[in-house]
Amino acid sequence: MTSVDQLQKVFGQFRGQNVHEVTLGRPDGLQAHIITWGAVLRNLTWPLTGGGTLPLTLGFETFDPYPTHSPYFGAVVGRYANRIANGQYTYGGQTFQLDRNEAHRTTLHGGSNGFSQQIWDIADQTENSVMLTLHSPDGDGGFPGNLDVSATYSIQNDTQLHVQFFARTDKSTPVNLAQHSYFNLDGGQNISDHTLTIYAEAYTPVYANGIPTGLVAPVENTVFDFRTATPLNTTKFAFDHNFVLSEPMRKSDGLRRAAHLVSAKSGISMLVETSKPGLQFYDGNLIDVTAPGLGGQIYGKQAGLCLETQYFPDSLNQSQFPTTILQPEDSYEHLTVFSFSH
Repeated sequence: MTSVDQLQKVFGQFRGQNVHEVTLGRPDGLQAHIITWGAVLRNLTWPLTGGGTLPLTLGFETFDPYPTHSPYFGAVVGRYANRIANGQYTYGGQTFQLDRNEAHRTTLHGGSNGFSQQIWDIADQTENSVMLTLHSPDGDGGFPGNLDVSATYSIQNDTQLHVQFFARTDKSTPVNLAQHSYFNLDGGQNISDHTLTIYAEAYTPVYANGIPTGLVAPVENTVFDFRTATPLNTTKFAFDHNFVLSEPMRKSDGLRRAAHLVSAKSGISMLVETSKPGLQFYDGNLIDVTAPGLGGQIYGKQAGLCLETQYFPDSLNQSQFPTTILQPEDSYEHLTVFSFSH
């Protein structure tokens, strides 16, 4: 039996603090490597029939490239995943000004010191799971209230990665967390050999700055129609859009199907299920990372794609979207399951 201590090591340093890495699962099954900086899923590997493993996500072999080169590779983003228009919102008659870290106009993924840029604590760990915790103080990034967050990664049945978020606050505050891995299921230079299905009848159109217009539009007869398996080598549009998931949540586990990704090259497939109403599909069209990635690979345009389960972008300023305000008497809960098969 491998001890917990053997599954944890110092991976690097950030601002004088150690960054630890935890390994979950077995090499002959799905295996995850998690680091405490940003609660990042650094590497997720799948065993190959002839021996060895295949990385299913984009990441780095060492810590140093993460703070300077990573476009949120594998991170937990928050307090608010995605974009907030003008970096502000009004609630209870008070306007809150947030850190505007995207072109000095919008707040993206919680701001310049969001959860993806902070070191989390390891609260609990087994061979197949780890719970990371973070305290976000009142005023962090401009957000009100003390917020205590946990992110639990677990490997189940050697084929599934479960990602579960939980949060509590002492003031009314927006919370919208997401797991921001970039997936590539065959190790190729891009995702052109993949097909994608998104279980959504509608999407939220955006302006040029990525902020929703406020409409919920049908995907039928548009480039956003991924209701059947769509080869990504036939899509010419640059996708970074929220899809409104249409399948009902199952009573048994509170999850609904969100997306299904398959590589024709490797034969590996990934089913994404979630308890949240939205899925942000980003096709990685802006990836341009000069630092060597896993296995020394250089990541260029569309080297991987993101399938981020979450609430809708800019819900704080769009009253017709599901609310993202967490009240002190309530708790934020969010489960996403990534199931792999060959």
